[in-house]
Amino acid sequence: MQTTPHHLFCFKNSASFKKLFTRCSQISLILFGVSNTGYARDSALISQDAAPVSNTTAGNPAQPTSPPAKKLDADTGQHPEDDSMLFGPIFGLRPWMAQYGVTFTAVDINDLFGNTSGGYKQGPAYWGVTTLTLNWDPEKVLGIKNGLFNISALQIRGRSLTADNLGDLNSVDNMDADRSTRLWELWYQQGFFDDKLSIKFGKIALDPEFSVSDYGLLFLNSSFGWSLINTVDTYNTGVEYPFSAPGIRFKFSPNENWTNLLAITDDNPSNVAFCNPSGAFTCDASPKHVSGTHFNFTTGVFVINELQYHLNPAPEDSKEDNANLGYPGTYKLGAYFDSAKFPDQRYNADGQLLGNPDNPQTMGNHRHTWSVYGIVDQMIWRSKQEKSHSVGMFGTLQTSPGDRTSITLAGNAGIVYKGLFNNENDSIGFAWGFGTFGNRARQYDRDYRYYADPNWRVRNTEHRIELVSQFEVTPWMQLTPDFQYIFNPGGGLNLEEGSYKRVQNEAVFALRSTVNF
Repeated sequence: MQTTPHHLFCFKNSASFKKLFTRCSQISLILFGVSNTGYARDSALISQDAAPVSNTTAGNPAQPTSPPAKKLDADTGQHPEDDSMLFGPIFGLRPWMAQYGVTFTAVDINDLFGNTSGGYKQGPAYWGVTTLTLNWDPEKVLGIKNGLFNISALQIRGRSLTADNLGDLNSVDNMDADRSTRLWELWYQQGFFDDKLSIKFGKIALDPEFSVSDYGLLFLNSSFGWSLINTVDTYNTGVEYPFSAPGIRFKFSPNENWTNLLAITDDNPSNVAFCNPSGAFTCDASPKHVSGTHFNFTTGVFVINELQYHLNPAPEDSKEDNANLGYPGTYKLGAYFDSAKFPDQRYNADGQLLGNPDNPQTMGNHRHTWSVYGIVDQMIWRSKQEKSHSVGMFGTLQTSPGDRTSITLAGNAGIVYKGLFNNENDSIGFAWGFGTFGNRARQYDRDYRYYADPNWRVRNTEHRIELVSQFEVTPWMQLTPDFQYIFNPGGGLNLEEGSYKRVQNEAVFALRSTVNF
């Protein structure tokens, strides 16, 4: 694969050209070092001074906290560091809006992805997302404390490498979505009892808060964010980026160690029919309601609850060095319930085999589905001299019933080092993940091979590994080189009809740039 011209991203900054040149030189050495084996990708920075939570500097919409990408000062409407946003005060507009509690951010992400081997075919793809977010704190105007109004929009463009070249169970790019300019979220949140209880209602997305590993958000493969089971076993990937749904979310944190999250939303934001990644009832790729203004209430109710335990959290008002505290960690146990109908993976409405083309291809629906998951984020080392240098590990495991869902077991594990080049915003990580088809879906494959196509493959387990680095080129720009390798894509899909040969293992290289305006 031809080396990406990363030097184009390193240009003069009148205020700090010398510092920037040094940073670009360091990054160029790293990129050159990994270019022979692949690129790594970008994701969220991990704040490891206290409990491992996302710093959201990368501006990725799939983050534990909604944009703005950087926490803005309530009085100036900017990040406390003046040069952390490309447009700064925007000729005084940001400070003026901040007088009335309003903050505005724009984050632009551009991805270059390509597979040099494997898949249905090889080649590059470009993907881009611009996120615009307007927040309003009503305290300065109405005197209402702990309130927040949020509205955000997305402009999504490009071509999906996963759909066109790969055929994986989940996208290799966590920004992958239908091309559109759309409303994303529209909600109001109010805190009570010194913000120990907060209630959010409106058109909300769930992946910013639920079912994600904080360390896992460094990685670009979608499976390390909103999980594989949540994506494949729900309607149209569920209530996650770029979708949101009418609903309400409760967050209760009685103390610094415990948090409980509960959300109730519609389960099908785009009102599409249910589909499986392959086999019976494959997906209709036609996008629906791409404006984001559709409010669906007709399919089912999605209920998700997550209990979190925070180990060794650093008090927000603590003056002592956090390096003297115990290693922080977050442990999550969650489950969801979806009241909609889900088709049986092997039998039709009359109890006959779907794998026999002579039988009616009707859905034998089950009334609902569910899933249970666990997530661990744990720091395992931190430098006593430089607290920005630390190492954390994460692991996830999730299951769902096999009679009505295709992927019944999935999980991830990985390790993240933070503090490259003595910069707390530079990170590197390595992770592995898998997704396994359930017995009922595999029986469908065996039936189809017996009755229809002797070359039909029985789907099994897809594995993926990823190596990613993240570098802060300037306070307002990040580069993320990335390399992924997918084993047994799609669980072992046929490469072409009439042939037993499967889609071969895939080597995927990527480079992401993220700019905070």
